[in-house]
Amino acid sequence: MSTIPIVYSPQYLADLQGHVFPIEKYRLIVERLEAEGLLGEVVEPSPATREELELVHTSEYLDDVLAARWTHRTASSEMALTEGIARAFLLGAGGSIAAARLALEGGDPAMNVGGGLHHAFPDRAEGFCYINDVALAVRVMLHEGRVERAAVIDCDLHQGNGTAVIFAGDADVFTFSIHEEHLYPVKQRSDLDVGLPSFAGDDVYLPPLRKHVPQILEKHRPEFVAYVAGADPYVGDQLGTLQLTLEGLAERDRIVLGGCRERGIPVVILLAGGYAARTEDTVTIHVNTYKVAADLL
Repeated sequence: MSTIPIVYSPQYLADLQGHVFPIEKYRLIVERLEAEGLLGEVVEPSPATREELELVHTSEYLDDVLAARWTHRTASSEMALTEGIARAFLLGAGGSIAAARLALEGGDPAMNVGGGLHHAFPDRAEGFCYINDVALAVRVMLHEGRVERAAVIDCDLHQGNGTAVIFAGDADVFTFSIHEEHLYPVKQRSDLDVGLPSFAGDDVYLPPLRKHVPQILEKHRPEFVAYVAGADPYVGDQLGTLQLTLEGLAERDRIVLGGCRERGIPVVILLAGGYAARTEDTVTIHVNTYKVAADLL
């Protein structure tokens, strides 16, 4: 099997003080890829710089995050904030930027083993997210003149509400989110939202994705796609009730990544959420996304 480059650092694994987010999945994904002989190029990221961060977030909010300061802007994260957590989030955001550059320079998909933290707003944290690395990766690519048009295809269980707000009114970035409707968060308006009923399975989830992804790629004509490949639409996830099977999630990946591949559009893959009762199931879903991307080369 071919391989795709990944961006990863052991320093992604901050101490989340017992939080529900299974941060150990980052290490386990890399270990699984290595054990299966699938691990190719591994790039060590640098933290996102202040200049890069200010393309998305306000100066006042960044001051709080960088100082690990508990304020009304950071307290909505539903997660502890320590210097170690702040460093890990900045490094993970830098990882999404690095993976985006790899994808655009090589033309093949690149994965950040992390990222996809799509709930952070310009001026505040939300939903386990301090830095919106999805928006950051896109904004940096636009700022560096690498692309003129981009799209975010968000297939996490939860709507990418922070991303939607960040790119509202930006004609150069098309935002799409397919998610469970009657679930966190309070919904914002993406360019296109597909809110699915609770207990929707493969047969409900996949048809709208097959319909909309080609339309987005052909009508908006993005030169770059950020794919938020959350593992939490899974039937065994603890935070939602979408009922996608492992095969359904792999088919989701084939629809998005295959559509981009057919049109020669570089993709950065960001892993976002995943809260299966068995962390190994979450790891399998993310590893399968890697395999789909590699199979398409």
